[in-house]
Amino acid sequence: MSCLRTLIGFLVLPAITAAFEDSVTDYAPSVNIPCPDLSTTEFVREWTASNQTLNPNEEEYVQTRLNSTIAQAWNDWLSDGSQLGYNTTSFQGHFPKIGLAIPGGGLRAAQFGAAALSGIDARNESAKSAGTGGLLQVSSYLTGLSGGSWITGSLFFNNFPTLGELVFGNGNNLTGWLLDLAFATPDGDDLFSEYNQYFYGSILWSVMAKADTGIDTSITDPWARMISFHFLNQTNRQNFFTNDTAHGAGQLWSNIPNIPAWQQYETPFPILVTDSRPQGLNTTIALTLDPTVYEITPFEFASYDPDLSAGMNLTFAGTPMTNKKPVNATACVTGFDQAGFMMGTSASLFNQILDFAHNTIQDFSQSDGNGLLYVLSRQLSEVRTRADDVANWPNPFNGVKTSTYEDTNSTWLSLIDGASNGENIPLGPLFVKARALDVIVPLDGSADDSNNWPNGTDMLITAERLSSILEASHQQMPPLPQNAQAFIDTGVRERATFFGCDPTQNPPEFPLVIYIPNTPPFNGDDPAANTGTFQLQYTPKQQQVLFDQIHNNTISGFVPNTNDADPNFGKCLQCAAVDRARYKISPVINRSDFCQTCFTQYCYDPTHPPSLSEVPNRKQIFVDPDPQGLVNFLSENKNKLIGGVVGLVIFIALLIGGLVWWKKRRDKKFVAHYHQVSALHEEEELNLKTYSQYIRPESYEIPAHRGSLYTDS
Repeated sequence: MSCLRTLIGFLVLPAITAAFEDSVTDYAPSVNIPCPDLSTTEFVREWTASNQTLNPNEEEYVQTRLNSTIAQAWNDWLSDGSQLGYNTTSFQGHFPKIGLAIPGGGLRAAQFGAAALSGIDARNESAKSAGTGGLLQVSSYLTGLSGGSWITGSLFFNNFPTLGELVFGNGNNLTGWLLDLAFATPDGDDLFSEYNQYFYGSILWSVMAKADTGIDTSITDPWARMISFHFLNQTNRQNFFTNDTAHGAGQLWSNIPNIPAWQQYETPFPILVTDSRPQGLNTTIALTLDPTVYEITPFEFASYDPDLSAGMNLTFAGTPMTNKKPVNATACVTGFDQAGFMMGTSASLFNQILDFAHNTIQDFSQSDGNGLLYVLSRQLSEVRTRADDVANWPNPFNGVKTSTYEDTNSTWLSLIDGASNGENIPLGPLFVKARALDVIVPLDGSADDSNNWPNGTDMLITAERLSSILEASHQQMPPLPQNAQAFIDTGVRERATFFGCDPTQNPPEFPLVIYIPNTPPFNGDDPAANTGTFQLQYTPKQQQVLFDQIHNNTISGFVPNTNDADPNFGKCLQCAAVDRARYKISPVINRSDFCQTCFTQYCYDPTHPPSLSEVPNRKQIFVDPDPQGLVNFLSENKNKLIGGVVGLVIFIALLIGGLVWWKKRRDKKFVAHYHQVSALHEEEELNLKTYSQYIRPESYEIPAHRGSLYTDS
């Protein structure tokens, strides 16, 4: 079967990419196109917290999968159920609805998500042998934010291959993520090397094409294009520094339903999460829980927060809207939902690392910060943007929910990293009442402590938001340890844990939560999976060791007071996944003796909490598995520390120089010849201001030939 899928992928992937894009300039949306009939087309739909509705296309896809491929996947995974002490024929038509969540955390999170998913994928032989492989196939939803959005998008736009093939390639149509090529400086630290200039030329041409439509760009746009080179299709080592392909430009999130794996109902329903900075709030610190949280599906840009409870047809995202209708019936926009830009929006964390007021950058050394501020000052010496540290989206909800929605009077939204409010695991969409999930699986790869391990903080923050702001619209979190220290002291952050095992009501008052955190190796090996969020380059050995450790942890469970793998963990995971089916049958079926034993070992009982002593000898401090590789090399070469993160902001300076060149020359031969950008070589001629000396405008002044599309306060 795997060979057949590889063959299918080899045949269909070129067709997919050909249908999606032709040139790097296809990153530009199409503007001023005639809108569908305004009297019959629903551009924006509304609901209330007490009377939620799902998008009809989402509902149809999820329900069809539940009745077809998921029903079969349950039978494949559980067989007749005898190994669990059940007869699964009694569960037919009552199997639980499950959702998976992949967290933020840059490339660490993307790799963690891939490796953890491989551990629950029936197509992976070791996962299947352990009994954990199958949970992915029975899941209805897959959510991602920030780095988790990258693995989510990559899975879909590569036709849902196995995770190992996705990350490392298969020697045929998949070349892997190429993480040894740094995001912003793939040819090394010399910004003006020939191949870096080729790379920058491609990025610049894409972003300038979007800017030339009159739609505001920001630092998120070159960031989105860099993401695309690694996570979307059509990029390999041979064409990385050429424009032989579009490198993901033109691939649209709303085109996911055209992917063969989707059409065969093989994939969960994908949702990305992004936060918003309310207009007028130019904060560079983490958000409170109050601002609206949005989700992006193949059909909608929406929010199920009670203050908004509305969704926009994603196909027309980018269209100026008011009162649920386009402002101009002949000025609709399509193609704004570039897959790279959707992932870039979810991972747009620049508002927190660029401190406008104090001319500093948080969480970076002084030398790194100075480098970032230098290149950003070059940007502001040339042009203005509406907001250069966020993802700029025309607001489709202008005039909607005027009494409750904080941005109802704004014509633009400032969207930022989905973890900006502290919720680093995209759990919100999975708790929406209308989706009625029975089991939720947070794959927690957060970096909550000084060693970059999770400590439950993100779970606790989501629980707080669910119980306060979202009480009317979302299910509630089951009982958790009281605080992050309790997550540590009970040991639940060191191994898989089931929360909400014994509800007191029927239907249960909360979903069962299967918590799978990133943990030190259960066997006491040196950890290699707790890398930093801002590490933007990995050697092949670092990738492989990280992937293997996470995969092995995912399939192994734990045996209390030992460093052994649990030979029964796969079956215990099956017990947890299917447990809520018992409550859907009348009378309720008793839990089997075997599953009860599993629950005794893996469930969190707040009245009798477990102890950290049950998971001994777990090493916490990161050990580089490739000490002669990238990390040590960078630590020994101070100038190269700036490389990845600094380079992505340097792109903005290059972008501005390119914009000036674009206006003067308009030379379409740029793509063929990749003319080098040399503005930064003229440093001695620049009377450089610091970043904070540039006045940030309240509005973006649009050239006259663009004014018909976007005006704003």
